[in-house]
Amino acid sequence: MDITIHTTSLPHDDPDASLAFYRDVLGFEVRSDVGQGKMRWITVGPVGQPGTSILLAPPAADPSISEDERRTIAEMMAKGTYGWILLATRDLDGTFEKVQAADVDVVQEPTEQPYGVRDCAFRDPAGNMVRIQELR
Repeated sequence: MDITIHTTSLPHDDPDASLAFYRDVLGFEVRSDVGQGKMRWITVGPVGQPGTSILLAPPAADPSISEDERRTIAEMMAKGTYGWILLATRDLDGTFEKVQAADVDVVQEPTEQPYGVRDCAFRDPAGNMVRIQELR
């Protein structure tokens, strides 16, 4: 088989704030932005890597989701336990400094983990955990 990871999805509850984080703070390019208001589907990705994208999507747009499920999703997003992504960079310290300077929610400064990676963590505007590992 020849399978690649093309797109992964993260929820947003404020498309403009999420767009500003992924575009302006992380430096991703905007590939598409469809919909209006809070019902927007925004695709972003790293510059120079057109085959890898993140879809920022309204989490409860599916009409089959019940009101109880919508409340649960909103509660999990508020706690930061609903969505997460793992990114990587060769310059973890420089990346951390740039992201931290944007006044985002820092969860963990660059740390050598006991399982053999060095990483840091932030929350995006929707509460999603964004971990960034150092490529070695």
